[in-house]
Amino acid sequence: MFGLEALDLARIQFAFTISFHILFPAITIGLASYLAVLEGLWLKTRDDTYRDLYHFWSKIFAVNFGMGVVSGLVMAYQFGTNWSRFSDFAGAVTGPLLTYEVLTAFFLEAGFLGVMLFGWNRVGRGLHFFSTVMVAIGTLISTFWILSSNSWMQTPQGYEIIDGRVIPVDWLAVVFNPSFPYRLAHMATAAFVATAFFVGSSAAWHLLRGRDNPAIRRMLSMAMWMALIVAPIQAVIGDFHGLNTLKHQPAKIAAIEGHWENVGNEPTPLILFGWPDMKAEKTRFAVEIPYLGSLILTHSLDKQVPALKEFPPQDRPNSTIVFWSFRIMVGLGMLMILTGLWSLWLRKRDRIYQNRAFLYLALWMGPSGLIAILAGWFTTEIGRQPWVVYGLMRTADASSGHSLMQMSITLALFVVVYFSLFGVGIGYMMRLVRKGPKTNEGTEVSHGGPGQKRTPARPLSAADDDAEDNGTSLNKGN
Repeated sequence: MFGLEALDLARIQFAFTISFHILFPAITIGLASYLAVLEGLWLKTRDDTYRDLYHFWSKIFAVNFGMGVVSGLVMAYQFGTNWSRFSDFAGAVTGPLLTYEVLTAFFLEAGFLGVMLFGWNRVGRGLHFFSTVMVAIGTLISTFWILSSNSWMQTPQGYEIIDGRVIPVDWLAVVFNPSFPYRLAHMATAAFVATAFFVGSSAAWHLLRGRDNPAIRRMLSMAMWMALIVAPIQAVIGDFHGLNTLKHQPAKIAAIEGHWENVGNEPTPLILFGWPDMKAEKTRFAVEIPYLGSLILTHSLDKQVPALKEFPPQDRPNSTIVFWSFRIMVGLGMLMILTGLWSLWLRKRDRIYQNRAFLYLALWMGPSGLIAILAGWFTTEIGRQPWVVYGLMRTADASSGHSLMQMSITLALFVVVYFSLFGVGIGYMMRLVRKGPKTNEGTEVSHGGPGQKRTPARPLSAADDDAEDNGTSLNKGN
């Protein structure tokens, strides 16, 4: 298939499925915390705008959560079907870590999700708010265990190898491996930033179409405050993460920088743009800034960064890919910071809701956080190659050894099913976004509230007007 081997198709299949999956948990993490904030603000202020936004975004959260669960199950099965040798080698570590995620995070989310989505008018205000907070905490706990497992594969420690298998000997060292704190903070913050721009883009879309009301304005305002505060914090976390990667995975940093060799004792320049050529062992068309590579990567003007030629060719990551995936991530991060600063400038002039150029930027920045997450994951995972467990097991030794025909058929099926199934789900979710939050301005209709008698909302049947448009008879809980 296109000159690729079975191992290549197995890697592409895993990359394809995880690329779909990671989008949903990222939004789930951010929206769960956003919902907790909205309900807390409603309970504190009794401002119905917060309540209306809660109802609106809880519908989108429910659809997104469902797609995240479904896509996550496929990921777990692939460890056994396509990467059985890896499971046999490292399953004593990765298996328990994923089990801890189910026992703590998934059960916590499942236990309180029903109350959060169905219990708005069935339980007291305190219990409902507590349920929302527990769901938000559950998403973060899930992130904790998933990132711990993946980080161990990047920087393994706390183990012994006995009879060709990894055996954990220190679980604290396994869980809190050297790269884990940085990668956990980086991913959780990325989820919050991605959600902020998703929410802000939704608000900008409505404002550009003349739908200007307190709920829409509140969406944009909260999203831009989050972008203004969190995007710069993410840049700082990324810097610490880079220093950690330089220490434990220097080949990855060399590939990210497209840096092939050091010259004498000269400081390392920063290559802004270029095209790393793996065969020629040089970066073509390089645009360099002297000294800046050393300054950014080592925080000094005289230290050198390890170069790719210092590593055997078989141990080098694909610099062509990670060089550009990293720059996509960083470039989008810079745009996020600039968007937040522009929003502050307009806010001080009371023009944030009227400036169409800014609103168009906010609209087009909607998927930026998710694209940056994908680019960051490609950088992390491809930059780890040729290792599946860094320094311990090569990717070529981890696959199940399926034939080229088997991998071709299954990959084609995954592409068809994923685009069909999740394409419909994403389309449905975007239709909900286009509907916007419902408000009751100028009417005496009450939304009720926790503890008041009223038919509860149902998570996936909450698309009121959408259901009518399609001629279906879904229950109108909200």
